[in-house]
Amino acid sequence: MAKTIDFSVIAPPEYLEMFVAQEPARVHHVAVQRILSDSTYRAFFRREAERGAEIIVDNGVFDLGHALPAADLVAAARMVGAREIILPDVMRDGAATIKASDEAAREIRDMSDEFRLCAVLHAADDEEWLRCYDHFVSSDYVGAIALPASRHPAPEEQLCRTRWTATRYLEDRGMVEERIVYRLLGLGRTGHLELVEQCEHEWIASVDGAAPVVLGALGIAMLLDGPYEKPKTPRIEHLGPIPEERFDLIRRNIAVVRSAAGSSVRIPEARS
Repeated sequence: MAKTIDFSVIAPPEYLEMFVAQEPARVHHVAVQRILSDSTYRAFFRREAERGAEIIVDNGVFDLGHALPAADLVAAARMVGAREIILPDVMRDGAATIKASDEAAREIRDMSDEFRLCAVLHAADDEEWLRCYDHFVSSDYVGAIALPASRHPAPEEQLCRTRWTATRYLEDRGMVEERIVYRLLGLGRTGHLELVEQCEHEWIASVDGAAPVVLGALGIAMLLDGPYEKPKTPRIEHLGPIPEERFDLIRRNIAVVRSAAGSSVRIPEARS
């Protein structure tokens, strides 16, 4: 039986109430640097946590190019009532990711044991991917594992480049650990269409993404049955003001992603 995958919408801070709010409140992936620098952003996610949402604090690598220190991750997590922290990772480098995660986990656990720690799987090739996975599933500090999006065309059989191949591999070989929460980071090169396939795996908890907001702001509709074609787009922080006439399209795009993910969560403001 297919399982719901919770979808966390990523949007500019000024549009949180319009696009990111959830009914019921479920899961939010939240940017650490925004928590630390933006009081409105911080207050919004604190309220969502109080409403029952699971708040996951990202480490900053994707946005900043480097992870923030462990002390900043813990401080930010406490500010928004987070339950989980994503540990530092290094794109396409399993050994460096293991080293960074081990060090940060040690520092965080010296400060507190109140957070679930999430490791991100990275690798340059499939052998390294398997070593990285084995390290994290056998580490006592890892409570969650995140698989990054497949962003560029790559051989379908590569575990380290094609996420739906990786999840199928783990399930077919009985490698999924019950004690671990599994997450998808970002929508990849097939966008929401991947989620239809990933819903076959009952053990995937959540995914986050900015695509429905960015594409909607540019006037591009996401279609439930595809095709998914994403032109070169600005990063979410460079999107600028969104014309009000695009709001409904953005909400429809978000609904399409949630439908693909099997989720019935709604945006409160969009309900009539």
